[in-house]
Amino acid sequence: MKGHFITFEGGEGSGKTTQLARLGHDLLGRGYSVVQTREPGGTKIGDAIRQLILHPPSVDDDIDPMAELFLYLASRAQHIREIILPALQAGKIVLCDRFTDATIIYQGKARGLSEKVVAQMARYAAQTGNQKGVLLKPDLTLLLDLEVKVGIARLKGRKEINRIDKETFQFHESVRQGYLSLAKRNPRRIHVINTNTRLQAVSEEIREVVDALLS
Repeated sequence: MKGHFITFEGGEGSGKTTQLARLGHDLLGRGYSVVQTREPGGTKIGDAIRQLILHPPSVDDDIDPMAELFLYLASRAQHIREIILPALQAGKIVLCDRFTDATIIYQGKARGLSEKVVAQMARYAAQTGNQKGVLLKPDLTLLLDLEVKVGIARLKGRKEINRIDKETFQFHESVRQGYLSLAKRNPRRIHVINTNTRLQAVSEEIREVVDALLS
C-alpha cells in the first residue's frame, strides 16, 4: 500500500482527539493528503454502532462484554473496507483515533475477556477486504499516556460523558497499564508520549515522531 496508517491510542482524557486534529491540520498545511477518522465510527454503519455502544437506548441497558466486542469488530470491518483501505491505496495518510490495540486493551485486558481470543478476533477483523489473509497494521501508533486521576479530572470538563467514561477508576487504571505493557512489547511501532504537559509540547513531539516516519 502506498499510504501511511497512523493510529492514536490512550485512556480517556489523554487528548487523542485533540492531538489527532492538530496533526491533521499540520500535515494538510504542508501539502499532504490526509484522512482523519475514528473508531468506533468512521462510516454511517460505524457511527450507528458507536451510538449504540457509547450511548445505549436506556441507562439501564447492560451490554454484555462479548456483545460489545462483536460490535467494535463489526464497526472496524466496515471502516477498513469503506474508508481506511481505499485511502491508503490512494497514497493518503490515515489518522485513526483508536484501532486494534484499543480492542485488545479495553475488551481483553479491562473487560476480562481472554486476551488471546480477543487478539485473534481483532486480527481477523483487520484483514483487508480485497487481499484475503493480509493483516492491516498501523505503521505507527502514538500512545498518549496520562495518569488516570488526571484523565478523569479532564473528563469533568466535557459536554458529553459516555458509558466508557463512567467506568470505575480500576477499569481505567487497567486500561492504562495494559497499554503501557503493550507498548513495551511493540517498541518499534508504539511511541509513548506523556500528555501531562503543555498542549504545544505534546504536538511538537508528535510531529517529530511522525516526520521521522514520513521521511
